[in-house]
Amino acid sequence: MHLLYDGHSLNLNIVNFIILFLGILLLGSPAKYIASLNEGIKTISGIILQYPFYAGIMAIMTGSGLVNTIAKGFVHFSSAESLPFWGLISSFFINYFAPSAGGHWVVQGPFMIDAAKELHSSLSQTSMSVMLGSAWNDLVQPFWLLLALAISKLKLKDVMGYTVVMMFWVGIVYIAAVLVMGYLF
Repeated sequence: MHLLYDGHSLNLNIVNFIILFLGILLLGSPAKYIASLNEGIKTISGIILQYPFYAGIMAIMTGSGLVNTIAKGFVHFSSAESLPFWGLISSFFINYFAPSAGGHWVVQGPFMIDAAKELHSSLSQTSMSVMLGSAWNDLVQPFWLLLALAISKLKLKDVMGYTVVMMFWVGIVYIAAVLVMGYLF
């Protein structure tokens, strides 16, 4: 979405920047801004503060040409059968920088689809592997769990051991499934 004003465009990244830094300016310092966030939204303020930065990371990756460079790298060392596996593994790591499913797809989707087309790999298997890698990493970064933690009055440290153990088991299952899917179907 671009709103034009005197020849300049206003997009989501600029709106995020304005909101973040306007809040800091109005409150006088970053420390006061964080304190106000903590008071207003005690359990998720740290997460809310991170999202404008994730948006910036995604914009840099997509706008810098890094997407095309990465796609060429995947084409170089992958085959049509192994691309879904590499999509799963790379998605697991990219999810650290872009943990939102939609934002994650904005970052990884273009270069995985380009690589799949060039290698004549299955678009559906490649897309599914990206989704699975993101979901797999969500066991290490369980943002989806924050509401349940707030309701139950538990802390993330109370359940993190369980989610990390599950991450290993789920990883084994996902890797096996993606390899079988890539080589047999």
